[in-house]
Amino acid sequence: MSADGFTPGRMVRAAGRDIYVVEAGAGPTLLMLHGGGPGASGAGNFVRNIPALAAHFHLVIPDLPGYGRSTKGLDRKDPFGDLAGAMFALLDELGIDKAHALGNSLGGACALRMALDRPTRMDRLVLLGPGGVDTTRSLPTAGLRRLLDYYGGEGPTREKLAIFLRDYLVYDSSTLPDTLIDERYAASIDPEIVAKPPLVRPKGLPNFRAIDFTRDPRLSSLETPTLVLWGIEDRVNRPSGGLSLQRRMRNCDLYLFSRTGHWVQWERAQEFNAATIQFLSEAATARR
Repeated sequence: MSADGFTPGRMVRAAGRDIYVVEAGAGPTLLMLHGGGPGASGAGNFVRNIPALAAHFHLVIPDLPGYGRSTKGLDRKDPFGDLAGAMFALLDELGIDKAHALGNSLGGACALRMALDRPTRMDRLVLLGPGGVDTTRSLPTAGLRRLLDYYGGEGPTREKLAIFLRDYLVYDSSTLPDTLIDERYAASIDPEIVAKPPLVRPKGLPNFRAIDFTRDPRLSSLETPTLVLWGIEDRVNRPSGGLSLQRRMRNCDLYLFSRTGHWVQWERAQEFNAATIQFLSEAATARR
């Protein structure tokens, strides 16, 4: 067992990248995609959810390109498309034709882009405060600015990371132990990540269509059943994005959590686990 209590993962070569992936459980495949904050990783992002979900599903939990032990670097002109392509390549290498996808923040944007690009390969989506929703219609949130500026200025510091995690990632900062901050900081200063930070403040005009799903005409015709979970106190991605998705998507349910920030799966783990298991289990019932 590894230090975090899970079986160590393995490296999978997929489309020219090395993707570190942890697998657990048995049943329908659930691809779990972490967020884009400094020091993020797959298993670390879902530490409060893996045991419950592994009792029902075959979990595939990668470190996204640019993070953790996976190959560094991300196409900043189309980050969601780059991640989606990498995850399809990973599924191909694992011999998985179709899967559910669950994504937090950046991972949620990746999951949604996967469904838009290749809907026949996605079963159901669970999106946790996903990125890329109404992001170009107003100024970035304070939390998103903190995230994008982490590697700027004097560079990464533990103090900068602690402020981001405790003041912007969660509603109740007392729920985050110092050990989590220490682990995330150590991961964030990996020399390869410092040399190629996956998310930074863009230079010049971004590709608006690539980073805002509400500008994508495919969204309104997407049939993939989707559950959106959002903390009403989210200071990274605006909770109004949940209603925006529900208005535009054909099969989208929305849960809003009071007194909860950007990390629903951590702060409201019990409710999150139950809602996810129920929603994804409905897929098997629908096939009967």
